[in-house]
Amino acid sequence: MINLDEVLCLFNANIEKVDADYIIKIPDEQIQNENIEVGDTYRIALTKSGENLEMGIQSELEAPGLPQPPVEVGEIRYIEIESLGKQGDGIARAERGYVIIVPESSVGEQVKVEIIDVKQNFAMASIIEDVLE
Repeated sequence: MINLDEVLCLFNANIEKVDADYIIKIPDEQIQNENIEVGDTYRIALTKSGENLEMGIQSELEAPGLPQPPVEVGEIRYIEIESLGKQGDGIARAERGYVIIVPESSVGEQVKVEIIDVKQNFAMASIIEDVLE
């Protein structure tokens, strides 16, 4: 049984044979969104791909009682940029370590943002104003 509280990312991938190895490629966005770290060890669960499975997992992720993202689209927040992602976007964290990605921001910058997109593991925000640089 999968404990959904421990799911760091969910994506579809094909298994490829390279020489004597079988390879599963992890999408770059999973690394960039800081869901997983290069060099760390993870337990991998494989399931057959299919619309019913994906819909079932999505329903479980949205089920009452499971942790929901601590932000909503349209919400205004004051945050401080803690680090930069691999593409140069600012990274801030909300409750429970939830990631907020803020393009065109710098480390240490304190900004007022509007949440423009919310996913299970991260949100995107746009700067409304610089509070303190």
